[in-house]
Amino acid sequence: MKTISVLSLNLRFGLADDGPNAWKYRKQAIVKLFKGHHPDFISTQEANSFQIDFLVNHLPDYKYIGRRSPAPEFWQHNILFYDRSITCREHLDFFLSETPHIPSKSFGSHYPRQATLGLFRINGRSLICIDTHFDFETPAQMGAARVLKHQLAQYPKDIPLILTGDFNATPENECYRWLTCKEANGDEGLNLKETFQKPYPGTHHGFTGKPTAGYIDWILYRGPLNLVTCEVLQEPIGGIYASDHFPVKAVFEL
Repeated sequence: MKTISVLSLNLRFGLADDGPNAWKYRKQAIVKLFKGHHPDFISTQEANSFQIDFLVNHLPDYKYIGRRSPAPEFWQHNILFYDRSITCREHLDFFLSETPHIPSKSFGSHYPRQATLGLFRINGRSLICIDTHFDFETPAQMGAARVLKHQLAQYPKDIPLILTGDFNATPENECYRWLTCKEANGDEGLNLKETFQKPYPGTHHGFTGKPTAGYIDWILYRGPLNLVTCEVLQEPIGGIYASDHFPVKAVFEL
């Protein structure tokens, strides 16, 4: 039985004016984090193009999907890295909007949010992995969740799925309940499983090392996957926090 490891991290976009926590001071710590854990999949959010270039140059064991080209300088990509031993059969980049294949925003979203979907082949088995970043308000989150469902309808339901990202919502929010249940208010949800158990860990810390918000960075899954372990990686690397979010990691048996 093949073990699959996934690490998800909101990188904190590199153009932010973060003073001593700016990208140039953190980037080596992020490489050490990724190389130290060497997961099969690395799911990142808020990646500016120059951050992608840096990581690609320093992670030779990985390929990636999710880059918009051409893209505005400020663009924040959802980049999904995967180990070179894994085959990507197809990938789909789409917007969480009413027009998912056109750069756009809908449902009251503040920003044009996106998702990166890959169909992978591992040891003769198929696996779907999605990297996404939801907006802040419930209507936008629910609209985004339904767009995910619509895009997933293109694939057989028996293919195992891992959904990762920064959802800007806690388990108390409607979109979390919808994603993790069979049905809510007469609307069929995705019935995904949760990696963590209550009390849920905080994952945003604002470079303080102490959670300042609830559990907003999720790894959800469904299908023939057995959860082996999950953890929030709270320790700094050489005294440096890799991001204003804690990395989240899960290991599954496929």
